[in-house]
Amino acid sequence: MSAGILYLHGFCSSPASWKARILADQMSARGQGDRFFCPALSTVPHEAISQAEAIIEAQPEQLTLVGSSLGGFYATCLAEKFDLRAVLINPAVVAPISLNEFIGTQTNLYTNESFEFTAEHVEQLRALELPRVTPERYLLLVETGDEVLDYRQAVSRYAGCQQMVLEGGDHSCTRFPDLLPQLLEFCGL
Repeated sequence: MSAGILYLHGFCSSPASWKARILADQMSARGQGDRFFCPALSTVPHEAISQAEAIIEAQPEQLTLVGSSLGGFYATCLAEKFDLRAVLINPAVVAPISLNEFIGTQTNLYTNESFEFTAEHVEQLRALELPRVTPERYLLLVETGDEVLDYRQAVSRYAGCQQMVLEGGDHSCTRFPDLLPQLLEFCGL
């Protein structure tokens, strides 16, 4: 039984993303709103990981991680470190490579705040990469129409994990609302 969900948003995203809001609303509707955590993650990878670790360590029971895009990369690191389960939504599998092209000034899609993404940040992501994952920890949700990340990299990286590979869609995971029952069941909620 999970103590709740820690949602980790993606690069240039925030707790205001539509998936975070849908999941927060679903948890509230179930009377479990106090068991949903979704911090505004720092744009600095080491700081984002520290924020998530503080939430995990403050809970008396285990959380289930739900990570989207870069949040999926973070969720993998944290799931392995803390022996947690994680739902990964169109995750960034090779974040240091994927995000290398975004070095420079970026703008958060929800807050319109600008920030600098640097080569040092890419190196911080590289330091978080893991050689392997524990398959039984993960539920992978990917759409083949993801225009940002190649879904096949995630299918390969998380081979042996429970996977839902959906035709079409895009990086936002267009069928996310339809997947909530499976997600919540995996989370033990």
